[in-house]
Amino acid sequence: MTQSHPRISKAVIPAAGLGTRFLPATKATPKEMLPVVDKPAIQYVVEEAVAAGLGDVLMVTGRNKRPLEDHFDRNYELESALQKKGDAGRLAKVQESSDLAMIHYVRQGDPKGLGHAVLCAAPHVGHEPFAVLLGDDLIDPRDPLLQRMIDVQEQYGGSVIALMEVAPEQIHLYGCAAVESTEDSDVVKVGGLVEKPDPADAPSNYAIIGRYVLDPHIFDILRKTEPGRGGEIQLTDALQRLAEDESVGGPVHGVVFKGRRYDTGDRGDYLRAIVRLACEREDLGPDFRTWLRSYVAEEM
Repeated sequence: MTQSHPRISKAVIPAAGLGTRFLPATKATPKEMLPVVDKPAIQYVVEEAVAAGLGDVLMVTGRNKRPLEDHFDRNYELESALQKKGDAGRLAKVQESSDLAMIHYVRQGDPKGLGHAVLCAAPHVGHEPFAVLLGDDLIDPRDPLLQRMIDVQEQYGGSVIALMEVAPEQIHLYGCAAVESTEDSDVVKVGGLVEKPDPADAPSNYAIIGRYVLDPHIFDILRKTEPGRGGEIQLTDALQRLAEDESVGGPVHGVVFKGRRYDTGDRGDYLRAIVRLACEREDLGPDFRTWLRSYVAEEM
């Protein structure tokens, strides 16, 4: 039965990580600003939130993240130079990022994990359900995962996480969910969660990917959550509390995603994401695919 729940309007994007897997590139440049073709990864994430109707975006940042603020701010000198040159196309691209959304910033301070980063958003979010988008997962705009998750949250209440089936031997890289089916083929009820389990102990091969729609009661739980795996406050541990006791903040459901996802979390997947996105671009794809076929044929 469809229920009535507060409409989601806010998105939280944790962006305080050090990006150590991309050193030395991230020594002075935030990993979120690394380009994916010709836009920084973080812009894709903000565009996804806006496409789902979430125009109020809070970024949880840390030291050396000032370039994120600069990217989404106006650059009057650059805009003026492009305007004088009559370069309307590039001017529009420069202005696009500053006009995307109402973006706010808060510093995490100590890097205490994803759960702690989400908790930093509590004063801004208040008592509303909200979305969390992680920058390592880029979701193709042709597959509107976040909008589907919002719809499911409005139907069932509680919290909703994004799930993806992975090979059993890869489940140790992800948070993992124990699930049961519902009347919707792409929606499951989550009965338990575990962070990066050994494959032999994993309750399923449903992995959590970086999209969440959360009930605000998660903040009360995070305040009481002790550091878990890696000595960090894990969002998965707090979600486990919600899943095992619906009276705390409603049920936890999962949307099983089978669309196009670009993983920029490590160097190899980052490069593959760039190749895939470049191949699909109307302005770059035809020439790039021709070159790529030729290069692969020569190397083989």
